[in-house]
Amino acid sequence: MATVYLAHDIKHGRRVAVKVLRPELAAVIGAERFLAEIRTTAALQRPHILPLHDAGEADGTVLYVMPFVEGQTLRDRIDAEKQLPLDEAIRITTQVAHALDYAHRQGVVHRDIKPENVLLQDGQALIADFGIALAVSQGKDAARMTETGMSLGTPHDMAPEQAIGEREITAKADVYALGCVLYEMLTGEPPFTGATAQAIVARAMTDEPRRLTIQRRTIPSHVEAAVLTAIKKLPADRFATAGALADALANTAYVRVNDAVRGGASAGASTGGRSRWVTPLGGIATASAALAAWALMRGTDPAPSATFAIAFPADPAREALPVNSAAGRTLVYAAPGDNAKVQFYVKAHDRWDPQPIGGTVGASAAAVTVSPDSARVASVGPGHLHEKDGDADCRPGDRWGFSFHG
Repeated sequence: MATVYLAHDIKHGRRVAVKVLRPELAAVIGAERFLAEIRTTAALQRPHILPLHDAGEADGTVLYVMPFVEGQTLRDRIDAEKQLPLDEAIRITTQVAHALDYAHRQGVVHRDIKPENVLLQDGQALIADFGIALAVSQGKDAARMTETGMSLGTPHDMAPEQAIGEREITAKADVYALGCVLYEMLTGEPPFTGATAQAIVARAMTDEPRRLTIQRRTIPSHVEAAVLTAIKKLPADRFATAGALADALANTAYVRVNDAVRGGASAGASTGGRSRWVTPLGGIATASAALAAWALMRGTDPAPSATFAIAFPADPAREALPVNSAAGRTLVYAAPGDNAKVQFYVKAHDRWDPQPIGGTVGASAAAVTVSPDSARVASVGPGHLHEKDGDADCRPGDRWGFSFHG
């Protein structure tokens, strides 16, 4: 995007980094628009955000000035060590997440979070280039950039909605990108890889990421759950804010709801070189397939779901038997009752306490079925269907049926 020079600020007697925008980009974006956008980031005064010292134009050359940071980028660190220590990866991510959360509350979305834009100085993380991607994407001729096949962002860390060029990019795109960065810090590879930029984008839209614990067993389950929630394909399925991601990483009890991620095949071989922020997106067939998959995901209403908290009415040391649900409104499960015999319980979505189902003591829990209208429950086993009234016991292995209300 720019050529970076180490310079000496004569007025203040300090070293600074001067970034000179590539001339072809300056021509497409427009100097006035670019400078107006990046100056909005000068108001972002927060730890872990690299401030903007100055910006301007000289003889058609657009440049902006930032502090010189003694240290390295997160990309340098990952390339050198491949996998970062768990505590350090979480600490870096948490610092970046809090900085992003602040910026998002000011109405600023970074749009290009990646290891190259995270600087490390004395163990502290600093986000660089706030507002640059926004300036590029909203420049006077941004539409022409899209038409020529260029997409803003880095394929490995770019949210699906950003990859296909959706007009409105929200803070959840930054959440996705930060999740990808943490995934790479922990495993040594981005969640989706491929030989070309279009292959990476297609996989991000159609494949599920490989489970982190398969690649590194020391990763706690709540950290894996947080990462995989952050990189959900649909923005609505991700954390609402970057701060929520930081909270989940600190919460050892965090688990995902409706987890659909499978520990599938390896994400593939990593490319030797990484595509940078401006990426040519060729491969019409691959891109079309990915766009079709994204359209299907975006256009399909999710199935109704509900989250239940269950207090088992029996010995908690016993393992609960299989559960079943109907229409996302009712949960039926089998557990040992007071007499140590298996009994079925029903938990409605609008009631806290589960209710024992009469006539089910001793019934088989091998296969439980709930009718679509949540009015009937059946357990399938050898024998024939028994109608049971009251609290009469059933023989283990019987087939039985009954109705309940509520």
